[in-house]
Amino acid sequence: MIIQIFGTPKCKDSRKAERFFKERRVKIQFIDLRDKGVSPGELRSITQSVPLEELIDTEGRQYRARNLQYMKFDLAEELLEDPRLFKTPIVRQGGRATVRYQPETWLEWLTPE
Repeated sequence: MIIQIFGTPKCKDSRKAERFFKERRVKIQFIDLRDKGVSPGELRSITQSVPLEELIDTEGRQYRARNLQYMKFDLAEELLEDPRLFKTPIVRQGGRATVRYQPETWLEWLTPE
């Protein structure tokens, strides 16, 4: 099992998510959203578990800096163009995904059925 964590090194929740999986000896792949964004295919996979509207950080600095609160825009297009608009961390395992720090859900993923 490999867990993908999309986040930034400065994000406290991203660091907590990374620590959560490392403590349980689960292999992770950390994707820094400042350097590399989310591909259209990855976004489709994430939105199968998380609604698109829940992915954008409307309280974030980047959202305000771009004045998006005053504009109409294509949400998916903006997220793909500027990955700093995502809420973090986005944690993905296979076809499942979560947004923000959700250790209870992650524990369910790690528990054998």
